[in-house]
Parts: sequence; structure tokens; C-alpha cells
Amino acid sequence: MGLRPSIWFLKWDRPSPADRRIAWLLEPAPRSWRLVSLLILLTVAVSTSLRSNWGSDNAFVVKAADALLAGVSPYEDKRFLYLPSAVLMAVPEALLPQVVLRWLLPLGMTGLVGLGWWAALRLFSVPVRSRFAVGGLGLFALAYKPYLNLVLIGNWTAVSAAALPVALLCAHRRNWGAAGLVVGLAIACKPMLVPVGLLFVLARQWRGLAAAVLVPAGMSLAGALLMPSPTLFFTKTLPFLFQGQDAYALPWDASPIAVLPRLGVPQPVAVVLAGAAALAGLWAVRERWRRTDDADGGELRLAETACMVMLAAFLVSRPSFDHYLLVVLPLLLASGVREGSAPRSPWFWAALVPQLGGIPWPSEFEHKRRAFRDCLALCGLAGLLGWRASPSGRVTLEVVRTTGSPPRTEPECAATPVQTGSRTAF
Repeated sequence: MGLRPSIWFLKWDRPSPADRRIAWLLEPAPRSWRLVSLLILLTVAVSTSLRSNWGSDNAFVVKAADALLAGVSPYEDKRFLYLPSAVLMAVPEALLPQVVLRWLLPLGMTGLVGLGWWAALRLFSVPVRSRFAVGGLGLFALAYKPYLNLVLIGNWTAVSAAALPVALLCAHRRNWGAAGLVVGLAIACKPMLVPVGLLFVLARQWRGLAAAVLVPAGMSLAGALLMPSPTLFFTKTLPFLFQGQDAYALPWDASPIAVLPRLGVPQPVAVVLAGAAALAGLWAVRERWRRTDDADGGELRLAETACMVMLAAFLVSRPSFDHYLLVVLPLLLASGVREGSAPRSPWFWAALVPQLGGIPWPSEFEHKRRAFRDCLALCGLAGLLGWRASPSGRVTLEVVRTTGSPPRTEPECAATPVQTGSRTAF
């Protein structure tokens, strides 16, 4: 006894559980959600201001600006590792009283991460008042320990965490010049987004690339002309950076080049392994950029390519701290509304577990050894995106058609690797 065609449509057009969850998350968030999320963000910021060790990383940049105002070279302090342009950026902070900066800095860090989240949401057309947007930011601030650390120490990584999603949003709207300007300003603050220049090369957007290069170069030249002994940047700061800083930063350095020797791996072997992983990451960047078959308007391709570029760089950079992943996570999390995106895989969440708060980790993985967990998260995310970019990491289900029935996908359909397909969800 056959089924009527209408029953076939009801059977096969029913949304999947994942689609129903996403549809629910994209609905407007209740007022209680918004209040709770805001309370979490403010609690983190205010509690940070009340701690004695607030703004420890930001203090190095403010100290450099104070040195410039006093007529001393900022690069006399080996802990100041940014471009001369960052000194100019920090002058307004140096002019503020400490009591004011104590309260403004955590709020500024929160606002920058929030800006990056907003831009990532807009890139994927997610309503900013949805449950996904409101609850996602609050839960992220509550559970992700590198976020708490970033707000506490006031590291300028927050600028890059805001700039990368904003730049990709401009690029997606075909305004690559504005994207290059945003990236250039971020590099002028902290040269973290330098690897994103590869994205402009892949897209053949030379005007945007020129903006990303000339803006920090021009601002750094201006800063160098205003300070005494700017050549110390080349003779003192760069050698210090190339040797991976010193024992002060080592306990928190999550780069495989730093972590593997702590586990007994010889340093040359660690360098070779990290370099090979980074090269594999660059291959994945090329493969992901060449794949243009996404069902959306190209935003998933843009976001995943940029994130893979940054993760490949983090694998070989010295140092590579826990909060560096905040540069890519807003984009990856926001992409979860797209079918076949990385957050649709359980391995994505497994990679983030080492950096979640509230887990009673053994003492061997706490405090000065937490870099082991951070390295695991970094390698896990890089490996996941790299695998998704490879042809073997993507499968499609062939559609079966039978006479008199609408298209349907049978569970027994063979999964076949294709060159241009996208990986199925979960």
C-alpha cells in the first residue's frame, strides 16, 4: 500500500533537529537573557578592576608612552615588544589618572571583544538580539578562561579580536580598501594580524593589501621620528622576540615550539614539527580558499580561510598565549549557524574543553603548566580546520530519486569524497 505524495513531503521536508535548534536560537532573546548577559559582562569587568594585578600587560604599553613623554626611548624596556606606532596609540592612556584607567581598561577590553562578536554576527546575518547572539556572548564570557585572562591583563590582543571580524565584514561587502585600513590600524596597535595579508593576496586585492601595509608603516615612522634611539627596535627588541623572549613568558607560552621541549622533546625536533604543522596549515588555507561551493554568499569561506591563516601563524609564533585564540573564536562560533561549519562538529567543542573554566584539572595542568592545555586547544582547532579543508575531510550524500516520489536522501547512500563538496554537519 503506497503513501500519498503529500505524506512523502511531510516525511522528507521535516527540518532536522539541528535546524530546529538553530531556528530557536535565532529567535529574539527574552529580556531576562539580555539582563543576565549584561550582568555577566559587567561583573567580569568590575571584579577585574578590584583586583591588584589588573592591566599587567597594558602597563608595559603605558610605560612605553610615559617614556616617550619623558624623552626616553620606549625600547629601553625589553618588555615593550610592539611597533613604534603603538607608543602613539598608548599616549592617551598615559595621560589618564590610574584610578580612571583602572575602571576604563576592563570595560574597553570587554567592548572590543563585544565589537568583534557583533561583526562576526553581522557577517553571518545573525540578528544581534537573538538568543544566539545574546546568550552566546554571556556564556562565552562566563565559561572561557582566556577571555577572563584577557580582560584581567588588558592585553592589546583585544584590538585584533575586534579588527579581524570587522575587516572580514568589510571584505564580504566588497569594500576591501576599508578592510585593509582596519587591519592596518590593528597592526599599528599590535602586529598580530600581519598573516592576514595572505588573505588579500589570495583575493588579489592589492589596494587593501597596500592599506594594511602602509598604515602601520606610516604610523611607525612617525612614532620613530618622535622618540630617541628608535634603532633599538632592531638591535634589541627584534632579537629578543626571535629568541622567544625569556623565562618570564615561557610558563604561559602555548606554542608547540615552547611546549614540546618542556615535555622532553629536543628543541630542533620541536621546531621542525611546529614548522611542518604550519606549512600544512598554509596548504589548508589554499585548499579552503579554492573551494567556492558553499551554500552561503562566501562568508564561511572568507572566515575559515582567515582563521586558518591565523592558526597556522600561532603554531610557530613565539610566544603564543592562551588569549590569542580570541582572535578567531568569535568568527568560528558565529559560523555555527551555517550548515557544515566547524562548530557543527563535536570535535570543535572537544578542542575547546582544555580552556573552559570550572573544570577541576589536575595540579600538573594548572598555573604555570596551563600552557599544555592551551597548546592542546590550539593544535586541536588548527587540526580540525585543516582536516575540513582537505578533500578527504569532505563528503556528500548522493540524492536518490524514485519514480513518483520527491527527492530524498537514504541513510544507506554511499558517502563519496569530492573535490568541491562541503563537509556534512556533525
